[in-house]
Amino acid sequence: MASGMRIFTRRFFIYANAVLAVLFLIACLVPQLSPRTWWFVAFLGLIFPFLLAGLMIFLIGWLTLLKPARTLISLVPILIGWGQVEKTFAFRFTTAFVEKKLPGSIRVVSWNVARFIELKKNNNKGSQTRLRMLDLIKAQEADVLCFQEFQTSRDSAFYDNIRPIQAMGFPYYYFCFEEDGDLHYFSSIIFSRFPIVDTAKVRFPKPSSGELLIQADVLVGKDTVRVFTTHLQSFQFNSSDYRRMEEIKTGQDSVLIHSRNIFSKWKRGVVNRTLQAEIAGEVISKCDYPVIFCGDLNEIPNSYSYNRVRGEMQDAFLEKGAGIGRTFLGLSPTLRIDYIFADEQFTVRQFTRRKQPYSDHLMIVADLDLKSN
Repeated sequence: MASGMRIFTRRFFIYANAVLAVLFLIACLVPQLSPRTWWFVAFLGLIFPFLLAGLMIFLIGWLTLLKPARTLISLVPILIGWGQVEKTFAFRFTTAFVEKKLPGSIRVVSWNVARFIELKKNNNKGSQTRLRMLDLIKAQEADVLCFQEFQTSRDSAFYDNIRPIQAMGFPYYYFCFEEDGDLHYFSSIIFSRFPIVDTAKVRFPKPSSGELLIQADVLVGKDTVRVFTTHLQSFQFNSSDYRRMEEIKTGQDSVLIHSRNIFSKWKRGVVNRTLQAEIAGEVISKCDYPVIFCGDLNEIPNSYSYNRVRGEMQDAFLEKGAGIGRTFLGLSPTLRIDYIFADEQFTVRQFTRRKQPYSDHLMIVADLDLKSN
C-alpha cells in the first residue's frame, strides 16, 4: 500500500508539473495571438507570473529531492519562454534614483491620477489627497507630465486642476475633451516645460471606451520630440465586482454565480483594448520624430496589447527598474500596467516608481537622454 501511494504521489507531481509547463508555453504565445480570436488564451497571459512561479517551485523541489532529470520539465519551458520572462521581470538590484536631474536629461512623469480623487472643493484638511498629489507632482521637477484619468472643471464648486500645474512651471499643455455642457472635463493630458509646436488626437472607435490617443510635439532645444499618451479601456469593474472577487477568494458564495459578470467585463475589455492597441501601435510606428510614449495600457507585459503598442521601443522599467514593478494597487501584486516607452533615439538614464498610494496607480518617472543626431 505504501509503495502504491508513493507511485501515485510521484506521478501526480510529474503530471502536474507537465500541465503547468504546457500552460506556461501557451502563455508565452499570448503576445502574438490577437484576443479578438484567442480571447480565452489571453487569460493565461494575465496569470503568467504565477505560472512562472509554479515552475520555479517545481524546479527547486526536484533539485531538493535530487531528481535532476525531472527539473527539465520546468527548466526547458522557462528557457523557451525566456523572452517573455525578461519582459515581466527586471533582473537587477534596486538602485537609488538620483533626484537631481543631470543636464541634458528629459524627466518624464506618467501617472493615472484617478481624477485626483477629490472632484468637489472641500475644507477637510485631513482628507485633501488632491493637495498631496499636487505636491508630489511638483517635487519631481519634471519636464514632461502625462496624466491619465485627468479631471478638471469650470464649475466654481469643483477643482480646476490645470492652473495649479501650470503654476509649477508648465506653461504648455494639450488637453482634448468632449464639450458636454456640464463644465466637467475628463481625458488624458500632456503638460510640458518645453514649447508645444503641434498637437493631434486619435479617437478610438466605438464601442470601446478608452481615452483618446493624444500627441504633442515638443521643442527640446532644436529637436522636436513627439510625446504620446493614452489610457486604454479598463475592465470597468465597480465596487460590487471587487466585492464579488473577495467573496470568491474567501469562498463565501458560488464562484459560478459571481464570476459571470466579472468574466464578461474582462472579455469585453481585452477585446476592445486589442483594437485600441493596434491603432496606437500603427500611429506611433509611422512617426519620424523621436518618440516618447506614456500610458496606462491596462495590460501586463505578457499581453498582445503591450506588444503592439511598444513595438521596438524601450521599456524604461526594463532598462533601469528592478523586480516586477507593480503599478496598479488593486487585485494583484503582479500588475504592471503603466508604462514609459522611448524609441532608440533615447538613452534611458534612470527610472523609479513613487510609492505614495494617493491614486490606485503609482506614479512612474524616467530620465531620458536624447542622443545626438
